[in-house]
Amino acid sequence: MEQYVRVDREEFPLVIVTFTGAKPTPANFQEYLNELYANYSPKQPFVLVFDATLARVPGISYQKQQAEWMREHQNLIKSYCLGIAYVIPSTIIRNVLNLIFKIQPDVVDNKVFPNLEESLIWANAQLEAASHSPTGENRVEV
Repeated sequence: MEQYVRVDREEFPLVIVTFTGAKPTPANFQEYLNELYANYSPKQPFVLVFDATLARVPGISYQKQQAEWMREHQNLIKSYCLGIAYVIPSTIIRNVLNLIFKIQPDVVDNKVFPNLEESLIWANAQLEAASHSPTGENRVEV
């Protein structure tokens, strides 16, 4: 099975999800969703960076599946995700993200960037800001 994404947790609480350019299939898309869920296993705050520079346009069924995953796990996301940076240089992929958000709005701060460098600056600023906030501020219990 060709990987749909690679997940780098080596610098946790910074997590980078890189789309490989592979075509989504039922198996690799489910593995992607499983990897998203695994980010929450430590039960610690973190920031996500989605690098969609090489992403292919997923079919509508995958877009709906992504939105449903977000809806199903929104309390978990709100509890531990401090923000999400999206690296999306492609207008088409940005439109896909907007469509997903019309189905299920993102429940945490997010921002779209044209390149990885800018997204990492923002992501690290989110982590820095959180380190100066009282623990658990604006978080819900799951």
